[in-house]
Amino acid sequence: MIGLISATAAGAAARDRLAAAWPDRVRVYDGPVGDAVRRAFAECEQLVCLLATGAVVRLIAPLLGDKATDPGVVCVDESGRFAVSLVGGHGGGANELAREVGELLGAEPVVTTATDAVGVPGLDTLGFPVEGDVAAVSRALLDGEPVALQAELAWPLPPLPVATEGAEGAEGAEGPYTIRLTDRLVERVAEREVVLRPPSLVVGVGASKGAPVDEVLGLIESTLGAAGLSLKSVAELATVDAKADEPGIVEAAERLGVPLVTHSAEQLAGVEVPNPSDAPLAAVGTPSVAEAAALVRGGELLVPKRKSERADGQPAMATCAVVRRPGRGRLAVVGLGPGARDLLTPRAKAELRRASVLVGLDQYVDQIRDLLRPGTRVLESGLGAEEERARTAVEEARKGQAVALIGSGDAGVYAMASPALAEASDDIEVIGVPGVTAALAAAAILGAPLGHDHVSISLSDLHTPWEVIERRVRAAAEADIVVTFYNPRSRGRDWQLPKALAILAEHRKPTTPVGVVRNASRPDESSRLTTLGALDPATVDMMTVVTVGNTATRDIAGRMVTPRGYRWQASQEGAR
Repeated sequence: MIGLISATAAGAAARDRLAAAWPDRVRVYDGPVGDAVRRAFAECEQLVCLLATGAVVRLIAPLLGDKATDPGVVCVDESGRFAVSLVGGHGGGANELAREVGELLGAEPVVTTATDAVGVPGLDTLGFPVEGDVAAVSRALLDGEPVALQAELAWPLPPLPVATEGAEGAEGAEGPYTIRLTDRLVERVAEREVVLRPPSLVVGVGASKGAPVDEVLGLIESTLGAAGLSLKSVAELATVDAKADEPGIVEAAERLGVPLVTHSAEQLAGVEVPNPSDAPLAAVGTPSVAEAAALVRGGELLVPKRKSERADGQPAMATCAVVRRPGRGRLAVVGLGPGARDLLTPRAKAELRRASVLVGLDQYVDQIRDLLRPGTRVLESGLGAEEERARTAVEEARKGQAVALIGSGDAGVYAMASPALAEASDDIEVIGVPGVTAALAAAAILGAPLGHDHVSISLSDLHTPWEVIERRVRAAAEADIVVTFYNPRSRGRDWQLPKALAILAEHRKPTTPVGVVRNASRPDESSRLTTLGALDPATVDMMTVVTVGNTATRDIAGRMVTPRGYRWQASQEGAR
């Protein structure tokens, strides 16, 4: 919950804008400001104080306890120019909250946390439990000192400016500072070392009716300890549907702070396990609960089924098994938009900063290179290597990396999403990030040519036979649909556009409006509105988008407009 506190009319107006944008996330605190801040500090995870920074500092100073537990606090000035991350930049999420407030209010986010300022991910913001000397290792990263990454298992980390990277068994990596990624117990974290705990372990749990939570939790803790595994790397408890409400299991998950995931008996019965039993088969319909629930989504069985031991000598009431589930690589297919930086979406920017590996066409990489975090590995290539780039991106993701594959416009429209997804399989996570297409950017420049049904057709026959392209153009012409042509004309393909225009001319008047936009949204953008009869194809190249109207499209005050319905066309013709 986010507490909102204001003292003036201007502050209240900004407060109300935030409350409207976050209806389920905020609580407005009225009354004397001092009392409001104290109540919000005690009751909320985050605060937005629309007050002077100095006043907030004095009010919260007596309340501060520990950065791991204090709420994040953001201050917004009276005129709404700045959103200042004051307290809890990482632990309290104030840095990200300042950015959100800035987006909503048009304010400049002010973030002074060192790692954020230089683009290095905070080691305590990776979503993992972290142990060790975070401050010292973070300073080393900031100062460019050698830092070794010892990764005992593959996991999709954000870019880290480490001196060396190692897979399992990288104990020989040198450097006075170390980041160690492991789910194993570490008896003593060394000086100048940070241990990251990825959520790699799944604990399958079975229990008799009425099994005490202490017995279930004690079994889990002793099993992990005996196997040399960290409780902090447990991602979930898993069991059979019939035990979804078993109090001992439910409370054990709550105490561990992990989700309880359940699976049907039918699913679990289909999992091959080393220790099947008749007892669970008779009770819940599967020969295995603990092992099968841990293994049902794949992984390596580290600890086979173990039973609890009761001090009173009675039969065990709980079982568990432990599986290490490999970190799934992450492939984000990112659309960069038509070229202008302000048409690059916030989601696209976030994915670019999250990726440890960037794959893309060299000229597109140059557009966004300044947005990448230090340590991002860039794999760029020239024109004509689309399939190779797609394979490279998928291969890197399969290694457990966080990968961004970039394309112009929307990556799913004549771009990289299609070849990448053709290579990908369900062993990696794939995220699509939409972008503003060239057709949409051109349409916004021209007016409203896409106000009714429309279609985009590429005139490049490098991947599609011309016979297929011609059939599609003819279908669009006969259906009276607005057409946007991509890849309309190049030096080696100079006859396709005239042919396509001739097909459209069989069904549309020579006066049909045609919009021509070159380099939409880029510094050398140019556009013009002409007609189907007057367009000279020789003035068009591969950087151009050509939009041909339908029979209802009109030139209105120099803007290309296609009405949403044909009644408008009839009324206009009747008026004439």
